[in-house]
Amino acid sequence: MTREKDLDAITTQPGALEDDADIGPIKDILGFHIRLAHGAVYRHFMDTFVDLELTQKQVSVLWLVDDHPDIAQTDLAQRLRMDRATTMAIVNRLQARTYLVRGKSETDGRKQTLNLTEEGHRVLGVAKEAVLAHENWLKSRFTDKEIEKLIEMLTRIHE
Repeated sequence: MTREKDLDAITTQPGALEDDADIGPIKDILGFHIRLAHGAVYRHFMDTFVDLELTQKQVSVLWLVDDHPDIAQTDLAQRLRMDRATTMAIVNRLQARTYLVRGKSETDGRKQTLNLTEEGHRVLGVAKEAVLAHENWLKSRFTDKEIEKLIEMLTRIHE
């Protein structure tokens, strides 16, 4: 089946031997399969975004800032479940690339707000097209019902 063949090619590390298929009892470890799935999804995402030179977290930051103009950096960190230092590093990189700007909050002088620049809007538009292509690749492995159930089950793990 082509989908299985494509999935094997993406989940198999370069140089893996075909006779490694018998991995023993680890095949029953849920975390092992989650790690393999994450690796496959991450590699496909990076291949899809290679020309944009953006990471998943950077795209998420751009998207949330676009959806929530004037969002505080601390609120952004909370929504993405990232620590403040990681969020600041990502924001610094995106600001250096002129994709977003910091400003002062009108309601709380201690907070900085974030907004996309014109270039940030342009890059996010291209990124959203790449996300759609990536999502189509991922969702092509499942039925609509399976996708709904998978999201429900994964949400139980991360909430």
